[in-house]
Amino acid sequence: MAFVARRLAAALLLLGVLSVLTYALLALAPGDPEQVLLGPRPSTAESRAAVRAQYHLDDPLPVRYAAWLGDAVRGDFGASLYSREPVTRVIADRLPVTAGLAGYAIVLTLAVGLPAGLAAAMRRGGPLDRGITLSALVALAIPPFAMSILLLYGFAVTLGWFPVFGAGETFAERVTHLTLPAIALATGQAAVVVRQMRAAALDLAGQDYMTFARARGVGRAHYWIGYALRNTALPVLTVGGLLLAANLTGALFVERAFGLHGVGELLVSAVGQKDLPVVQALVLMGGAVVVAVNLLIDLAYLAVDPRVRHGAVAA
Repeated sequence: MAFVARRLAAALLLLGVLSVLTYALLALAPGDPEQVLLGPRPSTAESRAAVRAQYHLDDPLPVRYAAWLGDAVRGDFGASLYSREPVTRVIADRLPVTAGLAGYAIVLTLAVGLPAGLAAAMRRGGPLDRGITLSALVALAIPPFAMSILLLYGFAVTLGWFPVFGAGETFAERVTHLTLPAIALATGQAAVVVRQMRAAALDLAGQDYMTFARARGVGRAHYWIGYALRNTALPVLTVGGLLLAANLTGALFVERAFGLHGVGELLVSAVGQKDLPVVQALVLMGGAVVVAVNLLIDLAYLAVDPRVRHGAVAA
């Protein structure tokens, strides 16, 4: 429990620091804050005075931050300057698309990366290992937006197998619409998992207990799958968690390429429209996602590896 309490306290501290930086940097950005907060509305003396009163612009920055943080803790991030809707509703409308894309991409990433990396380790130095390693290097060299264009042209425009843009309405349509974006997002990430899995498996192969397993005559498949795959859980958990967080917070280029109205596209629009409440909420939400995923990874370590659990108890 002490280990969990320390990790939770560290996570809350990081979120606090992130909230301070987010609010301060946006508040101190160049430009007239009243005009930015007015957005597309006409600028008159009355409207500017009303905006200054509404957002407490005459108060010191720490007082404004404390008021904003108090509302944010209760889930109130204000209203969008562009749509005039509550920020939470604006984000909630876009979140299912990004969450579906992120989940789909991480499933494809692990489904391809884990067996491919293990297969490369099993055939170290052979043609299969060299082929998988070369493919991973090529996949890493292709940016997600370039892969998006290739997939769009090849499978959506030329062959017509998948929709060109949009996210669909029903579950079946959603899967069909998100397949190409998920592949574009997962291609480079699967290559990362392949390299991580291969390196972890080869490192474990040199451990004493693995040598003992070979000396006992354990079969090749059981040796790699029953011993190596299970004991590579920690590095795979770390990489998988970080990739999931990256999908949730950084699927911007893929969403733009496929016309998906997700959180990434919302952030770009909000920055272009100078919609400060939406930008503040999205930046804080992105940081919260990263912190939460790292906290879950730490907790998963305790469940997966007894060595980490015993070390945490001892500490």
